[in-house]
Amino acid sequence: MLKKIIIKEQFEPGFLGVFVNPFYLTRKSLLKNIKLISNEITGKTLDVGCGTKPYEKYFNSTEYIGLEVENTINKEEKKVDVFYKGDKIPFADKEFDSVISSQVLEHVFNPQQFLSEINRVMKPKAKLLLTVPFIWDEHEQPFDYGRYSSFGLNDLLEKHGFKIIKHLKSLNNIAAVFQLFNAYMYKISVRKKIIRQILTLIVMAPINIIAIILSKILPVNDDLFLDNIVLAEKVRDV
Repeated sequence: MLKKIIIKEQFEPGFLGVFVNPFYLTRKSLLKNIKLISNEITGKTLDVGCGTKPYEKYFNSTEYIGLEVENTINKEEKKVDVFYKGDKIPFADKEFDSVISSQVLEHVFNPQQFLSEINRVMKPKAKLLLTVPFIWDEHEQPFDYGRYSSFGLNDLLEKHGFKIIKHLKSLNNIAAVFQLFNAYMYKISVRKKIIRQILTLIVMAPINIIAIILSKILPVNDDLFLDNIVLAEKVRDV
């Protein structure tokens, strides 16, 4: 039971997450922004790079299919319906009403091919929910290839047949700085579990609390943020 609670707190952090999740600030903000546009994801949905499908329950999908690359690390921890080689998506043209891809694009070496394939399997006017980091450390090495500003992401999507409907910037306040500090603390302690657990409780948890308080006092800064959350519509084939 405790393990299930801890796992839930990783992607859907509540009060307990302040004390057990080193990435509480970014995951809390990411979930909040995904929920703001989740009702746009309907019908037959493809989750590209689905992992454990942490956000599936927030969408209005009639069918939800999780797709992952065959060489994905920790296969046993994921909830995958279909594996593929990372190039051609194994579905027919114009098959899906909606597609989501959360925190995946930065791990794609060829984003042009990736987005072209997503476009191909989407119906006309189908919706794409895409989240991708702007500022974050290298992770899941060596499969970490890029970071995207809001302008770069907009240009990339337009060139591949999409029109952005809504673009949200996640953790666009002072909490971003505190989250990066916690990420640093996590990285230097990651090889020793007991040290990481101690640091999470006595160092990162107080940092989370300070960040929450200061983020309610200090203004937002749309030039400094951790994640892009984009809702786009397919407007043409590519």
